Amino acid sequence: MAEILVLYYSRGGSVARLARQIARGVEEVPGMQARLRTVPPVAAVTQQAAPPVPEDGAPYVTSADLAGCAGLALGSPTRFGNMAAPVKHFLDGLGGEWASGTLAGKPAAVFTSTATLHGGQESTLLSMHVPLLHHGCVIVGIPYTEPLLSSTRSGGTPYGASHVAGADDDPQPSEEEAVLARALGRRLADIAARLAR
Repeated sequence: MAEILVLYYSRGGSVARLARQIARGVEEVPGMQARLRTVPPVAAVTQQAAPPVPEDGAPYVTSADLAGCAGLALGSPTRFGNMAAPVKHFLDGLGGEWASGTLAGKPAAVFTSTATLHGGQESTLLSMHVPLLHHGCVIVGIPYTEPLLSSTRSGGTPYGASHVAGADDDPQPSEEEAVLARALGRRLADIAARLAR
């Protein structure tokens, strides 16, 4: 089976739950399966190294995960309209993969979560597109043929899946957000399968 790498950083759990919805969508496509991975946290001052395996959730990503995937879904919480530092730090360390073309020609999609509806979802998603374009990825979004994209009152954009956690930091995607995340996962897996033919 071909694998779609669903790679994310999640601090409050929202992005992790969105990742699982995308993974469900991926696995609705025959012959495709999802591989959930996360990036390690970063800090301005490091007193001890992060454990080699996270205490809970998905394992940390490896270069073999990138090389072996048929497509990539990349997720990050929003930080002032941009991706979170751990995701940027991870991407900044992919010079070798860029030089060797590891991701070139592979489809890629992005997803995010914010505390507020106007918290920078679209700018965050677009900020994640830029390095993926430099790697030669084929960017996949959510088309308006998905009816909920036109009626959602929370997350979901043509640039990628999204979630509004709200003032209470609710990590659970709404039904609309979950449906759109699964649609993105299906679309990404379907395009990866077509490109592999």
